[in-house]
Amino acid sequence: MSTRVLVADDQEAIRGAFRMVIDAQPDMHVVAEAADGDQALRLARELRPDVVLADIRMPGIDGLELTRRLAGPANPDPLRVVVVTTFDLDTYVHAALAGGACGFLLKRSGPTLLVEAVRAAMAGDTLISPQVTVRLLRHLRNPAPAPVADDVLTDREREVARLVARGLSNAEIAAELFISAGTAKNHLANIQQKLGARNRVAVAGWAWASGLVDTAGDA
Repeated sequence: MSTRVLVADDQEAIRGAFRMVIDAQPDMHVVAEAADGDQALRLARELRPDVVLADIRMPGIDGLELTRRLAGPANPDPLRVVVVTTFDLDTYVHAALAGGACGFLLKRSGPTLLVEAVRAAMAGDTLISPQVTVRLLRHLRNPAPAPVADDVLTDREREVARLVARGLSNAEIAAELFISAGTAKNHLANIQQKLGARNRVAVAGWAWASGLVDTAGDA
């Protein structure tokens, strides 16, 4: 069954670009577009899409309030909301995730990550732009110890985990290691399984806590 997506953004060009990317996938399509937060809230409640892609700065209620109303802990029947924005302020990230968002993407992250975020949301996962992930992890003080022994991963998997912690996407990891994007994705899946990590954010956190990332050389 095709994933039904609602796109909420006040810029028509952005909505059109997202529609083009989403509709090009065999397993998803855009069911509606909204140019402001109020319209997005009405359409989301009326159509019950599988995933809502929400900009933050929109006329009417903003994307953070939209997220809270659709996906917040007080909602008895929450929707999946992925916040997609130009602005990567820490306050926005924390507010979005606290409001129930199952993803936080920067618009510059590109179409591949957008599609991955929709699929992650459908799988009950959370995807955050690599650039944001790295900054948030670097701000952590006294990170929790690694949950498993660091020798559980192969040398290649440790290298992939280190690159994830540096904020690289699967495509960038593939280019760095001279492997295909599919192979990079498979390595990441194996890492998540071995570590018991739900997503790449958890993998990155493990890599930082395990000392795989050189805070001087990888900053």
